[in-house]
Amino acid sequence: MRILLIGASGFMGGHVLAALRGAFGDAAEILPTGRLAVAASGTRELDIADDVAVRQLLTDFRPGHVVNLAGIAAPAAAGRDPDAAWRIHLDAVRGLGRAILELVPDAQLVNTGTGLVYGASFRSGAALAEDALLQPLDDYAASKAAGDLVLGVLARRGLRAVLMRPFNQAGPGQTEDFVLPAFAAQVARIEAGAEPVIRVGNLDAERDFIDVRDIAAAYVATIARAADLAPGTILNLASGTPRRIGDVLDDLLALAAVPIRVEPDPARLRASDIPRALGSSGRARALLGWTPATPFAATLRDVLDDHRRASPASRLDA
Repeated sequence: MRILLIGASGFMGGHVLAALRGAFGDAAEILPTGRLAVAASGTRELDIADDVAVRQLLTDFRPGHVVNLAGIAAPAAAGRDPDAAWRIHLDAVRGLGRAILELVPDAQLVNTGTGLVYGASFRSGAALAEDALLQPLDDYAASKAAGDLVLGVLARRGLRAVLMRPFNQAGPGQTEDFVLPAFAAQVARIEAGAEPVIRVGNLDAERDFIDVRDIAAAYVATIARAADLAPGTILNLASGTPRRIGDVLDDLLALAAVPIRVEPDPARLRASDIPRALGSSGRARALLGWTPATPFAATLRDVLDDHRRASPASRLDA
């Protein structure tokens, strides 16, 4: 078994690489690639937008499975550079799919999308399944949705594509561009001596958080059951549990080693476009035998401990 892992140097990439190695061991030859080479993990440099380099790697390595995690991680970053978002999430994905179909047509492509593609459909308040209308609300979600659509076209031509749509992933190693690690980083800095105040905006939105290690397990299951998955299969990866952002913050504050005040910041107080975003992963459960296994309390503690290790006090102690 040969697995090409694109985007291995990112947040999700490290967890997926570890899960693949843990699940398949010596039975799989795994080639991790990323925008930057990482000697410690054996990650080779690859720009997914470089069609010539992608085609050469497919020709040389001849993978049986291609896992594409490459992308702009945060919606805010995509908003700052929408051209890059469309280039990576649509153009590069189209090029990758076409190259696989031409050069290694028996290979399975597992592509990373996002639950945010449902956008305005979340306003129903229901847990959305894969047949929900795509109504993306920003360049990040729209470019991801476009990538899914173009792979759907290629799947009808024979591409063995599986389209993954993870919801609000969380876990150790995630940057402060996301709400949970942003809160955890502030708690860690306060424990290290910063002013004991967290200033916040709207805390009433509800989101569907899922541990990145559970997402990685779904990728492993998708490869293990490749023969059973029809081309163009779409899989939501969600917990199905809505969590109010304010309650998540309260849970983190309960883990803090010092008292911390929460103060509203008028500059951040704006209503959420989507009060509740919730997904249904019944299809992944049926096709993969997959369900989230990590308790949310464990995710919170691991994220906080990760930022504690990165805090100034931890670095000084070392």
